[in-house]
Amino acid sequence: MFGIGTQELLLVLLIVLVLFGSTKLPQLARGIGQFINELRKGLKGIDDKETPKSDKQ
Repeated sequence: MFGIGTQELLLVLLIVLVLFGSTKLPQLARGIGQFINELRKGLKGIDDKETPKSDKQ
């Protein structure tokens, strides 16, 4: 996809581990997961508002 190989990916993960430390990584991952869930909820809410519901008369 981005042309990133296995070695480059491992290097990036190692740098992230060094920068954040092993104690902060679970918190960081949890925060990213919560962000993704809130984003999905928000996008679903936008989709619900855009689709008109048929009115019974």
